[in-house]
Amino acid sequence: MTLYGENRPPADDDRPTVQVTAVSWPVEEPERPAPVAPQGGPNRSRRVRILVAAGVATTVLASVGAVAVYAYVGDVPRGTSVLGTELGGRSRTDAARELQAQLDRRAAELAAPIEVRVGERTAQITPAEVGLTVDVDATIAAAAAAQAHAVDRLVGSREIEPVVSVDVPKLETELKKLVGKQGRKMTMPAITFAGTTPKVRYPKPSLAIDTEHSAQVVKEGWLRGEPVTVPLVENHPATSAEEVDRMVEELAKPAVAKPIKLTTDRGSVNIPPQAIAKGLRFKADKAGKLTPSVDVKQLRSALGDRLDAVEVAPKNATMSISGGKPKMVDGRSGQQVDVSALGDELLAVLPRTDDRTISAELKPVAPKLTTEKLAGLGIKEKVSSFTTNFTGGLSSARSQNIVTIARHVDGTVVLPGETFSLNGHTGERGYAQGYRDAPVILDGKLVPGVGGGTSQFTTTLFNATYYAGLEDVEHKPHSYYFSRYPAVIESTIFWPNLDFKFRNNTEYGVLIDTSYSANSVTVSIWSTKIWDSVKTEYGPRRNITSPKTVYLDPGPSCIPANGSQGFTQDAFRVIKKDSKVVKREKFSWTYDAEPRFICAKEPS
Repeated sequence: MTLYGENRPPADDDRPTVQVTAVSWPVEEPERPAPVAPQGGPNRSRRVRILVAAGVATTVLASVGAVAVYAYVGDVPRGTSVLGTELGGRSRTDAARELQAQLDRRAAELAAPIEVRVGERTAQITPAEVGLTVDVDATIAAAAAAQAHAVDRLVGSREIEPVVSVDVPKLETELKKLVGKQGRKMTMPAITFAGTTPKVRYPKPSLAIDTEHSAQVVKEGWLRGEPVTVPLVENHPATSAEEVDRMVEELAKPAVAKPIKLTTDRGSVNIPPQAIAKGLRFKADKAGKLTPSVDVKQLRSALGDRLDAVEVAPKNATMSISGGKPKMVDGRSGQQVDVSALGDELLAVLPRTDDRTISAELKPVAPKLTTEKLAGLGIKEKVSSFTTNFTGGLSSARSQNIVTIARHVDGTVVLPGETFSLNGHTGERGYAQGYRDAPVILDGKLVPGVGGGTSQFTTTLFNATYYAGLEDVEHKPHSYYFSRYPAVIESTIFWPNLDFKFRNNTEYGVLIDTSYSANSVTVSIWSTKIWDSVKTEYGPRRNITSPKTVYLDPGPSCIPANGSQGFTQDAFRVIKKDSKVVKREKFSWTYDAEPRFICAKEPS
């Protein structure tokens, strides 16, 4: 063994010096006598051997290369087939063309309906109707991506499953039809309250198809041309019946066992169990997991006016008419309990039997209507006005009711797009609100009733909004015609069933201004004038009926009446702008003939 730098060859040896590092040779056998070298010497014999060996190696390498070229020619490995069709050695384009040709040959077979069984029911599903197809491009891509050893590519074979597509929603629809009444929806767990008593609904599993699994089963059966069985699978809610019982015992029952004390910087209030029950919710998600929460808005509503002890209500800016011009008065901010953080605090103390106290911050609350907003509403001029007359002076109970409701509505601002409800604005009109007994129509006759006369104000308000061109949402004329009102264009009201509503269908604010005298009430609408004119055109009265005479038992509750004719009439609201009619709205009503009521016994 010769190492670099040791036992250098003689200087007359012109062979190149070879550097050898870290080489280990096998032990050689004893050297045998060498045969007589042929002519040319030993060097020539050695070169012959090297050349022969090199030739053999070259031949082998060339053969291997040829094999490799043969095995790897094309995009799809040799020996690869799909649906029994050999695609190996082809380009993707050629393979796709060949596979499509095979599919075309099997078109009738693949288009044949599939027999599908779900539970006890069987039906035929047409492949085309559910989008069953072989995705040729995806299948060829899968075939081309198949990895194989070179020898396997040369002599082996492999079958690639075709990639099948299906319209899952359509298939699901067809399978659900087949399920029919065999299936059942999941019964979600629930905990509710009847008063302060928890009521439970225990969960039950659904019985339905598994969409993803069903699609795979149908795709496989379609390719094989075999009947398919799609199983019905039970799916249990995430919350069990035992967990529902645990929630009742650990949360629902103790939650409403005692009040909760709510403390603020302005004092404290008690939240009674009834309010807790209305605010505490147990909601199940789509998986049937039941989770407790507190609906703070519902809780606030259930508390009613209890929070008035610790809150300061915001006050809106107001507008009134002074000296023939609108005048604004500033509002003020208020303070309200910040309910956004109450939910988690309540859930933390509801399971407790003691130490049931939570604290809340009071946050500033701006008024809904500020002077800045009010100033930008375009309330600048009188748009319409309407007056009705009453008798008896301001001392009568009926007149006092008209004055009371007029004061309540005076100065109301209706924002663009908002709907005004007279019942919603005044609330119940009872003795506590300052209303008195006066004649009202009940069951077809005049009887004493609290709030009598408010229909006259309603008619006045209706006409003011009508002639302002505002949208009529709800009104109902009287059953009988009263000459103090315009026919058809009038409205009654009764708490809580009969209401009057109009919508501000303009881009400007609307101010309702009311005033009264000893014998009349007036409503004016202030805004920005849009229409040139709003007028009423009447059709003739028709279907006229005469009143009958009715005798009533005399007494304090009997109110006589002269009676009036009944009739049907049409009224048309005609709205003009730029001297052209832009709207023509029809209003129709049929009045009953009001009987002539006589408070006396009927003559024999």
